[in-house]
Amino acid sequence: MLSFLVIVTTSTASVLSTRPLVIGHRGASGYLPEHTLAAYELAVRLGADCIEPDLVPTIDGLLVARHDAELSRTTDVATRAEFAGRSRAGVVDGEPHTGWFAEDFTAAELATLRAVERMPALRPANTAYNGRFPVATFDEVLDLRARLSAETGRTIGVYLEAKHPHHYRGIGVPVEEPVVAALRRHGLDAPDAPVFVQSFCPESLVRFHALGLTVPLVFLAESSGTPVGDPRTYEQHLSAAGLRELRAFVAGIGPQKDLVIPRRPDGTLGAPTELVERAHALGMFVHAWTFRAENRFLPADLRLGAAPQGRGRAVDELRAFLAAGVDGIFTDQPDVGVLARDRQDGA
Repeated sequence: MLSFLVIVTTSTASVLSTRPLVIGHRGASGYLPEHTLAAYELAVRLGADCIEPDLVPTIDGLLVARHDAELSRTTDVATRAEFAGRSRAGVVDGEPHTGWFAEDFTAAELATLRAVERMPALRPANTAYNGRFPVATFDEVLDLRARLSAETGRTIGVYLEAKHPHHYRGIGVPVEEPVVAALRRHGLDAPDAPVFVQSFCPESLVRFHALGLTVPLVFLAESSGTPVGDPRTYEQHLSAAGLRELRAFVAGIGPQKDLVIPRRPDGTLGAPTELVERAHALGMFVHAWTFRAENRFLPADLRLGAAPQGRGRAVDELRAFLAAGVDGIFTDQPDVGVLARDRQDGA
């Protein structure tokens, strides 16, 4: 069972585990097509403490578990003759896309689609499951969390992200309100509830805070660039002054892993930065992303062989980050994350 330490501030309550969290990134997406109920369940069976659903809205205001607003990379929508006329051009957060968008479908229509592997070249084995699993609603994910908690005797967490909040509010389909409503329907809006809400968008986190959501909020940060609709860069937000401002409404940060341990010019793993220490000094937790076992995603000195899809020394990479003090890791292979944590703990 997860063990939580609750730190109450004037603006929010923070939930921290006594051991680093293993977060099943989009489920066990290293083994099954992402954001399916099967992938989430496998993540838990492999030892993940939390499952991570990304959420996009439907035209009828429900939330479904998909990473992208456009559906053709992760579902079979492009093969469905009945939806051929729904393809269109669109812009999401400044990026042009052509395809099928979740906000043009009802939840019932999306339930007829089937998931496909997003990275078939790197994960060809996962394509064996193409077409087997439907698109899940957020309510189904929360029901699964409750069932798996009961079956395993562990309190399984949900670490959700409401995707593209700036885009969806701009087209009149806000995501924050339905997230809050769903959590409250399932009795999961409490400071000690096993829920985290994350976003790259500070404006969205402020909105969640203003809606009275009491679960821990987490600011996500990329290694470069600027949040959509925000005048400040990620670097500025993660400075000492920026973190102090964020602390007014967030409990922790979710940095891209290179912000914690960058790579050297030759691609090998470098030395830790001061980010973890800086966040911890303010009472903020640090959950780094994303750890994947394939060579394509590993530092040069931890790859085994030349094939991008080959598996390298992912446990060694994870142990380096755990030694650097991160409080949690997002991983596509939760069993690898659990193994690294156990080895780090001396288990």
